[in-house]
Amino acid sequence: MGMIKTVRATGLERLELQRLRDRVGRLYAALQEATEAENPLASGAWAPPVDLCEAEDAIWIRVELPGVSANQIKIGVTSAQIKIWGEKKRRVARRRVISYLCSERSYGKFNRIIHLRWSISVRQATAEIANGVLLICLPKIEDRRGAEFKVEVKDTNPESEEHQSETLAQKQSRI
Repeated sequence: MGMIKTVRATGLERLELQRLRDRVGRLYAALQEATEAENPLASGAWAPPVDLCEAEDAIWIRVELPGVSANQIKIGVTSAQIKIWGEKKRRVARRRVISYLCSERSYGKFNRIIHLRWSISVRQATAEIANGVLLICLPKIEDRRGAEFKVEVKDTNPESEEHQSETLAQKQSRI
């Protein structure tokens, strides 16, 4: 009989497997979002055309939405993407139409996801619509990831080293 030895992941290996699982999950979610953005018909919606412009202090997005009012548009912004969605209602014809010979305008639900590679201020984002063009302003912020910050170390009681270590131990026990 052959010996079968079960192999169990150690703490470090388990942590690496969790990180890998999380990365694959994020990759899958990004792929799904990209597929929806490139092929909006898969989700049953149409995608309005956009212009994405970078200025020195902000990212500007112009979205063509003729015939859509502000209350028909929803915008969600995160640090990684902006999602614009809503519904364009078909107007009731003033005259009785027997049939359409050609209809090239889009109606119904629309959806557009734009991935952002800039650090933006989500809270200061603004949007306005005029003449069928939605204008979104996303102010840029300085990217602080990887920046080094100095933390000052305070000496709480310079008289005794023993008292300092007790104070530090007391503080650590509260955390």
